Amino acid sequence: MESAPKFSHGDNVLHSKELLAHLRGTLFQLQTFFVLILIIFVETYIFLKGWNPICHIFLLLSCYVVFIIIKHSILKAPRPVYLVDFSCLRPPSFCRIPFSFFLENATLMGIFDSESLIFMAKTLKSSGQSEETCLPPALHFIPPKTHQQESINEVHMVLFPVMDDLLTKTHLSPPDIDILIVNCSGFCPSPSLSSIIINRYSMRSDIKSFNLSGMGCSASAVAIHLAENLLQVHENSNAVVLSTEILSNGWYAGKEPSRLILNCYFRMGGAAILLTNRKEAKDYSKYKLFKSLRTLTSFDDKSYLSAMREEDKDGKLGVSVTRDTLQVFPETLRINITLLGSSILPLSEKLKHVISRLRKRFLDKSQEIYIPNFKTVINHICLPVSGGAVIRAIGKVLKLNDKDLEAALMTLHRFGNQSSSALWYELAYFEAKERVKKGDKVWQIGMGTGPKCVSLIWECIRPISGESKKDPWAQVIHQYPISGPST
Repeated sequence: MESAPKFSHGDNVLHSKELLAHLRGTLFQLQTFFVLILIIFVETYIFLKGWNPICHIFLLLSCYVVFIIIKHSILKAPRPVYLVDFSCLRPPSFCRIPFSFFLENATLMGIFDSESLIFMAKTLKSSGQSEETCLPPALHFIPPKTHQQESINEVHMVLFPVMDDLLTKTHLSPPDIDILIVNCSGFCPSPSLSSIIINRYSMRSDIKSFNLSGMGCSASAVAIHLAENLLQVHENSNAVVLSTEILSNGWYAGKEPSRLILNCYFRMGGAAILLTNRKEAKDYSKYKLFKSLRTLTSFDDKSYLSAMREEDKDGKLGVSVTRDTLQVFPETLRINITLLGSSILPLSEKLKHVISRLRKRFLDKSQEIYIPNFKTVINHICLPVSGGAVIRAIGKVLKLNDKDLEAALMTLHRFGNQSSSALWYELAYFEAKERVKKGDKVWQIGMGTGPKCVSLIWECIRPISGESKKDPWAQVIHQYPISGPST
């Protein structure tokens, strides 16, 4: 794989895990060396003194015990993290927002000029979404209700149903939850979203709760990465991750095209995920976390400023997306897959990539660099659902075919861009189509503002069937894939 760029302080972010692993390995080798030297010294002393042979046996047993203690203390294997099950919200039908209804409401609001309305109409038409996507009730009003209480009502409407469904699926009781992580980028009330959940379900007083905001579309993957680290520390624990984006307070009422895009793309969605490190969970969980990797490029000013939530010239708050995003996000993804590929790809793919780079540099600069085939390791891929064109562009980089892109394109078509929770709708799509088999590996790629990229690779550890009758794809999965989704 192509080596990652060297950044003065970015390397600490990208290579800290690898550095720690090397340090542990080196320390283990040094201690092993000193133990061997000690054995040789003591054995020589026993031989010269002519002591009883039983002393040799005692020495060897003692050294073996010391060796085992050192091995387990320094090279202790990480605890396995299991994904027991997950739930996705299927928004109620009364929240459906057909294009004509959306544009009629936008016209009646009287805040958008003709150019803004034409821009939103074109964006909707080319977005890859269907007429079935949903917005929360607060955004159906004229003008939209964007105050605090409406956002709180949306929190209840989105998170409570998926939490209830997860508890029902897994037969888990709220007091059995040891860790709670709630992620929502644009809405951060006080008390926090995690406190709202704890209060609703009367959770334990010693529960470890976390609230993530401002993480963008990668927030769910970031939350899983955080849960993984916490489960390495807290033994025999259950962790629940709740992922959503509250839209009621994110509506942009200005006229700048770069900020109007989010009005057209973002739609209702939410997911609840149960993770655990309990040993018995391997008998009933769906997946085991095979690999996780998080990278970011926010230390670079160009990357940091590529997408920001700020006021426009008229004081209207909205998320601005600059042209630099087209270069920044692919570069962020490239850094992530470079590090990921170096650790999971077979040697043959790595050699092909290295040889192509050498050939391009020294022999023929017109030659293209070989892009490794991740499908030699990965069976299913859940891509960022940022838009049809973006999905296809990422697919081209990763050498994916139409079937590989199907889950992302169909999620965008049926539900729109649900920000961080979209990855779970894609996984639910694969399950509903009964494509995930025992032993398969599923790669979830979360990308968000910052910018940051998180890769999660799950290994299926039991047969999965019957998911087509469960939300979010219940009763509609037979309609997909549709032919030729728009981009």
